[in-house]
Amino acid sequence: MRDFWQRKGWNVNRKDPKGNVENNPEEISQNPTSADGARESYTIDANDASADAKVAKLAKDLDDLRQTLLRRQADFDNYKKRVEKERSEDSRRWTARVIEGLIPVVDSFDQALASHQEAEYANYRKGFELIHRQLIDNIAKLGAERIDPLGMTFDPHLHQAMDRTETTEHDDGTILEVFQPGYVFHGRVLRPAMVRVAVHPTAASKMAN
Repeated sequence: MRDFWQRKGWNVNRKDPKGNVENNPEEISQNPTSADGARESYTIDANDASADAKVAKLAKDLDDLRQTLLRRQADFDNYKKRVEKERSEDSRRWTARVIEGLIPVVDSFDQALASHQEAEYANYRKGFELIHRQLIDNIAKLGAERIDPLGMTFDPHLHQAMDRTETTEHDDGTILEVFQPGYVFHGRVLRPAMVRVAVHPTAASKMAN
C-alpha cells in the first residue's frame, strides 16, 4: 500500500515498531520554514548573550568609575585638610613672631612702671598703665597667655629659676618672686618666667651656716 502511494508521488512517513513517525529528510529539506525558525532562534539567543555581556561590562565600568571618584574625593579632602593645616601653622608662626617682638616692649613698660612709684609721677603712671594694659590685652587676643606664677609651684617647663632662697616658711619649690613674666602661645613657650624659688635647707647647708 505504501509503495502504491509512493508511486503516486506522495511522501509517506515511516513508523518505527513503537509507532513513532520517522521524519523524511526530503520533507525537512522541502520545509524551509522550520530551518529558518531554528536559525532565528539561535540568532536571538546569541544577541541576548551579547547584550548581557555588554550590560555586565557597563556595570563593571560604572563600578570602577564610582570607586575612582571616591578615591579622588578622598584624596582631595586629604589635600584640603593638609593645606588648611599648613596655613594654620604658618599663621601661628607669624603670629608668634609678632608676639615675640612685642614682649620686650611690654618688659620696658613693666620696668618703667616699677621704677617710678613717687606721687609726682601719678599722671605719668596712669598713661603708662593704660598703654601697658592695651598691649597685654592685644597680645592675649592674638592667642598668647602671660605667665605670672608668683606663689605657684616651680615648673621647669614653664619657669626658669634665676635664684634660690633657702627657707622653711614656704613649701619647697614655691616661687617667691617673678623677675620677668613668661608667655605661652598655643602650648608653645615663647619665654619662660624668670623666678626666684624657695628651697628647704639641706643638712650640708645647715652645717655650713
